Amino acid sequence: MNFFKRAWLNLTAKKGRSILLILVTSAIMLFVLAGLLIRNAADSATSNAKRSVGATVTLSANRAAAFKQMRSRSSTSKTSRPKLTTSPVKLSDAKQIAQLSNISSYSATVSTSANATGFDAISTSGNSATNGGMGMKGGSTSGSGDIAILGVTSTSSTSAFEEKSSKMTKGRGITTSDEGTNHVVIESELAKQDNLSVGDSIKLKATTGTKKTYTMTIVGIYKASSSTSTQQGPGATDPSNNVYTSYTFANTVKGSKYKNTADSVTFKVSNPAKVSTVKTAGKKLINTSKYSLTTNDSSYQTVKASMDNVKSFADKIVWLVAIAGTIILALIVILMIRERRYEIGVLLSLGEARWKIVAQFFVEMVMVLVVSIAIAGVGGKFVGNQLGQQLVSQQTTTATTSSTATQTQGGQPGGGGSAPSGNRKPSGNMNGGAPGSSTSGTSTQKQAELDVSVTVLNLVELGGFGLAIMFLSIMLASGGILRLQPKKVLID
Repeated sequence: MNFFKRAWLNLTAKKGRSILLILVTSAIMLFVLAGLLIRNAADSATSNAKRSVGATVTLSANRAAAFKQMRSRSSTSKTSRPKLTTSPVKLSDAKQIAQLSNISSYSATVSTSANATGFDAISTSGNSATNGGMGMKGGSTSGSGDIAILGVTSTSSTSAFEEKSSKMTKGRGITTSDEGTNHVVIESELAKQDNLSVGDSIKLKATTGTKKTYTMTIVGIYKASSSTSTQQGPGATDPSNNVYTSYTFANTVKGSKYKNTADSVTFKVSNPAKVSTVKTAGKKLINTSKYSLTTNDSSYQTVKASMDNVKSFADKIVWLVAIAGTIILALIVILMIRERRYEIGVLLSLGEARWKIVAQFFVEMVMVLVVSIAIAGVGGKFVGNQLGQQLVSQQTTTATTSSTATQTQGGQPGGGGSAPSGNRKPSGNMNGGAPGSSTSGTSTQKQAELDVSVTVLNLVELGGFGLAIMFLSIMLASGGILRLQPKKVLID
């Protein structure tokens, strides 16, 4: 009788012991599979983060150099106090950087302010930019208007709309077709106060230059989140005073010298791992005494750090369960061998090779393993989902708390609008604290979701771990078989 048949007969004859082995092995395989699924899902989530979260490089005025020049002038000038002078970003320079590899898109932000004429800007307590309370005519002080103009090419590509902190309620947002027009999108509270609707006209008076008055046509109304900061733009102390226009109109209000420029330009990096390379290459194309390049891959790094921690924990689960499972199964097999000493002695006395007896035990455990893998495959997804999402939630909460604390201490303004005309690429995500971006008081971190699913490859990998555990268990327990003497066993 070959050892395969003996293994089958032994398992079917002793059903109680076989069921116990299946339950123990299933529990071990279930947690090993959960660890494998979480680890693989963490790898997948990290890869997805490269595409969905991404990283950005922002081109803006070099404020450090500007301050240095101001202090230099201050030390030599005794007649007047020097002012801080920064240079707007030329779109021609931005287009050169946009041609670098790993740049998937670029976007620009232009912000300025104007005074409401013929309608009422919303004023809040302590707002020095207006003449009174709610419903009073807006006025300006020190060159700042009571309406913040956020110049973009597409409102849908700004982070405020991408992250759903602002959303359109009527009409449409600003698009590339609005370039060169006086179209405007206003906030719903401002529209309600002044009884304005899509198609109506409002007037904005520039606070600088010729102080020209512009007639604007409302093409859309949006709703801003209640958590939006009350400091979003020049002269606007209430977020409802923020209006979106084409970046070309914002430049027109600022003055003719600002044509084809932007306050900042943000480049979306397709591969966050290359953000430092892009920054280094970009610096070679710009005048670093006028411009600076800053990177922002915090969202990607947050997701990556969380997933690395989850993956590390999953690896520990796999190895701890594998080691513990090997020890447990080895003890069970040792006890099983001690119980079957007479059977082993008879087989040895009949001339059966010792390796075939060891192989019989291994085949029995493999048969148990096959059933256990099937059971683990059914419950592995549920256990992996529950355990994985709990780990991700804990890691994301920790990372968000840390990031929020860091941002509370101070931040670097960034750009955020859409690609200007001419050699345009699809607009990308906007980051930083610029007008038009998400300006909530707390950090918004994207929580990666683990896509825990059982595949054939996962089951094959689990089978490999299971076979290794079974092999080690049998080898640890086979020492007793190799030392047995059939004559002594039968006499005893």
